[in-house]
Amino acid sequence: MLGEIGIACAIASDLPQFAQSLNDDTFFAVATEEALRFSDLRQLTSWINNQPSWSDLPFIILTHRGGSPERNPAAARLSELFGNVTFLERPFNAVTFASVARTAIRGRRRQYEARARIEELREGESRLQTALLAGRLGTWELELDSMRFAASDTCKAIFGRPATMAFSYEEALSSIHGDDKERVLNAVKESIDSGRDYAIDHRTLWPDGSVHWTEIRARVVSDKSGHPERLVGVSSDITDRKRYEDQLRDLNDTLEERVAQRTAELSRAHDTLLAEVAQRERAEQHLRHAQKMEAIGQLTGGVAHDFNNLLMAVMGNLDLLRKHLANNPKAARLLEGAMQGARRGAALTQRLLAFARRQDLQVEPVDLEKLIRGMTDLLERSIGSAIALRLNLTNGLPHALVDGNQVELALLNLAVNARDAMPDGGSLVVELDLAQSMPEDGLALGSYLRISVTDTGHGMDGETLKKAIDPFFSTKELGKGTGLGLSMIHGLAVQLNGKFQLFSAPGHGTKAEIWFPSTTQKIEDKGMDLTPAQPGVTARAKILVVDDDALIAMSTVDMLEDLGHEVLEANSGARALELLGGGDQIDLMITDYSMPGMNGAQLAKAALEINPALPILVATGYADLPPGAGIDLPRLGKPYTQDQLAFEIAKVLKF
Repeated sequence: MLGEIGIACAIASDLPQFAQSLNDDTFFAVATEEALRFSDLRQLTSWINNQPSWSDLPFIILTHRGGSPERNPAAARLSELFGNVTFLERPFNAVTFASVARTAIRGRRRQYEARARIEELREGESRLQTALLAGRLGTWELELDSMRFAASDTCKAIFGRPATMAFSYEEALSSIHGDDKERVLNAVKESIDSGRDYAIDHRTLWPDGSVHWTEIRARVVSDKSGHPERLVGVSSDITDRKRYEDQLRDLNDTLEERVAQRTAELSRAHDTLLAEVAQRERAEQHLRHAQKMEAIGQLTGGVAHDFNNLLMAVMGNLDLLRKHLANNPKAARLLEGAMQGARRGAALTQRLLAFARRQDLQVEPVDLEKLIRGMTDLLERSIGSAIALRLNLTNGLPHALVDGNQVELALLNLAVNARDAMPDGGSLVVELDLAQSMPEDGLALGSYLRISVTDTGHGMDGETLKKAIDPFFSTKELGKGTGLGLSMIHGLAVQLNGKFQLFSAPGHGTKAEIWFPSTTQKIEDKGMDLTPAQPGVTARAKILVVDDDALIAMSTVDMLEDLGHEVLEANSGARALELLGGGDQIDLMITDYSMPGMNGAQLAKAALEINPALPILVATGYADLPPGAGIDLPRLGKPYTQDQLAFEIAKVLKF
C-alpha cells in the first residue's frame, strides 16, 4: 500500500533489526501491537529517548483493539514508551492508512524544518560572537523594572573591571566622569521615553584613576503592549580615536600655513562639485522615472485586482451555465468561446500583476540549462521554420533561484518578439552562462545565471530602446500586442533580485539579457509529493461565504450549492462573526481578503478566537497576501472555477 502511493519503505524481520534500522532520516515507523506487546523494548525505547531535541519520530501501531485505554489497556503503555504514536485499528481501509502515513510524513517534515532553524540560530549566534570579538565590542543589558544589569567580560574590561568581578549598573554610572554623567543620563531617559536608539561617548574613570573614552550604543526593547522593558547595547573603547582627534585638532591650528595648498585643493573640489551636480541631475531624472513607474505599477496592480474580481463572477457563472446546457451543442460552443475569452483575461491580469511585481512566485532552485532544452520544441514552433534556433548553453552551471514557469513565459515572450522583428526570417540564439555582478550593475555582489536571447531582426533606435520596457508601449501594429511582455519580464527579474537589459541598434538586431541570482541549494526531490492530483468532494459540508461583492458572493454560493454543500452568506466581516457566534456548526469559512471595515486577515483572526479549529480559505484577487497580513492560511486565487474551488475545499477539509 505504501508503494502504491509512492512511499519507499524498509521491512524489518524482527524487533532488534527494527530498532537498528531507525535513524534521523526515518520519516515514520510502522509496527503491529502483537510484535511489541511481549517483547523486550529496551533497545527501541533507548533509541527513542536519545533522539535529538528536534526529533519526535512518528510511530503507527496496527492493533485489533483500538488505542483507547478502555478497549486496549496496553495502548497507554506503548503511548508512554514511544511518545508520538498513532493507533490504527484493523481491519482498516487503504485510504485511511495512506492518510495516516501522509500525516506522519508532514509532521516529520516540520521536525526537519525545526532542525534547520536550530542550526541556523546556532550559526547566527556563532557569527555574532565572532563579530563582537573582532570589533572588540562589549555587550550589556539593563532590565528597566528591576534595574538588573548584565555585562560581558569585554564590557567589564572597557570599564576597567576584571571579568571575575561583579559589575552593577550603579558601578557603571559611578565610573562615568562627573562632567559627562548628566549628559549620559539625559540620553538614556530620552531613549526610554521616545523608544529611539541612542549613541553617546563619555569619559570613564578606571579604578586605577586613569581616564578612558567609551562609546555606548543602545536601543530600547519593549514588550507586546509597547511598554519599555529593557535596554540592550554595546560598548567600545575609543580612547585611541579620541587621541587621534586631538592630534587632528592640533594640526588644524596650522591652517593658515597651508592656505596656498588648500587653494589648489579647493579648485579641484570645485571641478568635482560641478561633476557631482551633473550626476545629481541625472539621478533626479532617474528618480522621477522610477516614481512614475511605481505609480503606474500601483495603478496596474489595483486594476488587475478589480479585473480578477470581475472575471470571478463571469467564469463562475459560465462554469455553472455550461452544466445546464451540456446537451445543447451550439450553446456549449458559445459558452466555451466565452470561457476562453475569460481565460485570456485572466492571463492578461497575470501579466499586469507581473509588471506590478505582485504575482505569487514559486521560487525554488531550477536547472536553467535543463529548462531551456526542454523548451526547444516550443520555441521552434513559436518562431516558425523561417527562423533558425541555436542554443549555446554552458554545462555544469549552478542552479538559479527562480520561478520556472515564469521564466518559461519570459523566454517565450522574447522569442515571439524576436520572431516579429524578423518577418523575412533570420536566426535566434539563446545563450546561458555564469556572470559576476559589478557595483555598477545595481545588483548585490555575487554570481548570476545570465540568459541571453539575440536575434538578427531590424533592431531598435535609441529612443525606442528607452521606452521598450514601459508598460503598454509597443512597436507592433494595433491589435497585435498589449505592450506588457517586456515590462512583465522586467518586473519578474526585479522581483527575483535580478535585472533585465536590452541592447539594440537599427539593422543590427536586438539582444535581451535576464540575470537571475545563482544558488547552492539542491533541487527538491518531488517524488514524495503525495497530494492527489484531483481530490474530490465526497462529503457535504456547511460553508460560510464572506464577500462584500454581491456578484462574486452569488457566483460562489451557486457553485458550492451545485457541489452539494449547505451555504451561509455574509457580506461583511461583522455579519460573518455574528453567524459564527450564533451556535451553528460551520465546517469551513471562505472569505475574501479585500473588504471594507474588516479585511480577510482581521476576520480570520477574530473567527479563530471564536472557533480555534475552524478551517479557513482566503480568496483574493492578488495571488499573494500583502506583507504584514499576519496570517498563514490556505489561499484561493481569483478568478477560480468550480473545479478549483472543489479542489481547495477537499484539501482544507481533507475529504
